[in-house]
This record gives sequence, C-alpha cells and structure tokens, in this order.
Amino acid sequence: MSAAPIDRSASEPQDARPRVQSAARAVAILLAVARSDAGLTPREISERVAISRQTAYHLLHTLTGCGVLARDDGNRYVLGLHVGTLAEGFRRQLAPTERLGALVRKVVIATGETAYAAGWWAGAPTTLHVAHGRSTVQAAAVPQGYGDDAHARASGKLLLAHADPALRAEYLQSHALRRLTPWTIVGPRQLDAELERIRAQGYAVDRQEFAEGLSCLAIPLDDGRLPFALGISAPTERFDRAWGDYLDSMRQVTAEALPQR
Repeated sequence: MSAAPIDRSASEPQDARPRVQSAARAVAILLAVARSDAGLTPREISERVAISRQTAYHLLHTLTGCGVLARDDGNRYVLGLHVGTLAEGFRRQLAPTERLGALVRKVVIATGETAYAAGWWAGAPTTLHVAHGRSTVQAAAVPQGYGDDAHARASGKLLLAHADPALRAEYLQSHALRRLTPWTIVGPRQLDAELERIRAQGYAVDRQEFAEGLSCLAIPLDDGRLPFALGISAPTERFDRAWGDYLDSMRQVTAEALPQR
C-alpha cells in the first residue's frame, strides 16, 4: 500500500476577519471549487458559500474572466488554468532548501519510512518537504504545506517546544486543540507538560494522536537552534517495534550533515 496524503481542510484562525466582503466571498468560492471532486454548479456554490444565487453569478463571472475558474461541458465550475500559476508559486515559495531536501532523502534511506522536513512558515509549524518511504506498507502522509494541528503532530509539537514563547502563544491562540483521535492532547496544561518533556528529551513522538494507525517521530536540527525539524511516519505496529532504531538513525543523519560545534 503506497502512502496517501491526509486531507484535512485548513481551519481559519479565530482572529482572521475579512475586511472586503466581495474579496472574501470570491476566495471562498475558489476554495469550495478546489475542495470538490469534479467542480460545482452555481447552485451548489451558492449553498456552500452561503450567498445568494445572483451574488454567486456575479462573482463567478469575474473569476471566470480572470482565468481562475472555468466552466466544463456540464455547466460545472472547475479550476481555471491560471490557478496553475498560483499552485506553482506556492510550491516554489514553500520549497525547502536543497540542504533540507537532501536530509529528508537520507532519512528515508536510513529508516525506510516516509520522511518530512518541517519548519515555521506563515506563523505555523508547516510540512515543507515529504519523501515517501521504501517499505511495501506505508503510513498515510501529511501533505506539503500542512500547518494545522501542530499539537497532534510530532514535528509540530517539536517546533512548538523550541519556538519563541510569543510565537508559540500566538499560534495556540489562533488554532484550537481539536481532538483528532482518542489519543490527541487537547488540554493546555497537558500540552505544556508535553512540550517541556520534548525539550528535555530532545525529540517528539506522536502515537496515533494525529491519525489512528499512524505514529510519528521528530527531531530538531542542531538541538533546536535551527527552526526546522526532521520527522518520519510509520504504521503504529511497525513504529512501536522500531522507533528507537529510527531515532538513532535520524540522529546519525543530522550529526553527519551538520557542522560540529
């Protein structure tokens, strides 16, 4: 079974308040169409975005004229060609340095598991690069660009643990500690204790906190002095047997790659 991305729609920060209503509605339409499997009809868009049919038609006309939406033969609105420019720009701006990408690939070779690089981007602990593992059975993969639910991800918890207190507080104030599985940490005091434990032990683990059947391990670069983390994910049964070996292998990769102090 090959790795499949985990699809969780990004939650809007609680303090985000659009100031231009028409622009906010246009963005909402784009997101609704992007999240659909095969496009949406005007009626479906009107219902999903909670706007009148007339308002929807006006905005759809504008978005189609700009090339970010298009109509297919079934009168459904799909993403237009110009969205490709946005997607390419997103990938380019989010792309890790070649040094980070090389480290991720070395972790895959050392562990056989799907590996990640994560770092702070746009105020959130974000997955910057993913390289799929080589084992026949692979765990689901967190997609590149995912920055929510840091409290439930090994790399997210590690970056929170080593972050400036003001940055950490800002993220936690705008992102709810939502429960994703029965094992997710959802209490602020419990999370504080977990972050303190991560700082003390030098690595972070999530055992089915983000997704059932998935366990992850993350380590900092340069003992947390660099704002990046390396992580792996594996099916929980295999992770429980080998996580100590994974930790040793990942530490060896970073020790060989980073200059000695």
